[in-house]
Amino acid sequence: MKKSFLLFICLWMAFGTSIYGQIKKIDTTMKLGNIGFKLVCSNKNEDKNFVTVSPIGFGSGARDVSFEVKGRIRKAEVDDLNNDFYPDMVMYVYTNDPNDKGTVVGISSIKNETLAGIGFPDIVDDPKLRTGYKGFDTFMLMEGTLMRRFPVYTADSIGAQKTGMYRQIQYKVALGDRGMLTFKPIRSYEFAKQ
Repeated sequence: MKKSFLLFICLWMAFGTSIYGQIKKIDTTMKLGNIGFKLVCSNKNEDKNFVTVSPIGFGSGARDVSFEVKGRIRKAEVDDLNNDFYPDMVMYVYTNDPNDKGTVVGISSIKNETLAGIGFPDIVDDPKLRTGYKGFDTFMLMEGTLMRRFPVYTADSIGAQKTGMYRQIQYKVALGDRGMLTFKPIRSYEFAKQ
């Protein structure tokens, strides 16, 4: 009886570890029509991970891009974010932070010939948006815009309590400094989550 119990525990641990390893790795293809991206990331390291993005259906001059992200990618989505009729991709990256703080890595198609990064602003740089921010971010794309939602706290310091309100920020891709694409906040509002 003891041997069969130990065997069961060993198998369960091996199976559980196998599933956990599969959940962390990202190897996906996302398209709008026939054009899109293949995203590969091992997602093993909590601090930084190596990412490769391969363009699909682009012109012959388009090349794969590889880079590191600080944290793990939880999800990726594709949409036309700058209204140029070409697909763009976002990756939602979370660091090993107990407050589940996230950020966005964006990649834009430039006329389906090459890829360019899309900058994402740090919320702490905006006094209005950062007030009551402690993390617990969720992101999603909606009709060509990026939405960010998080619970609002009484203060930004230790001991802050949830107010029961949530802040939602809507971002649109636009030209930023030096002609680089960047996400710009265009609207924010607070609401009580039911």
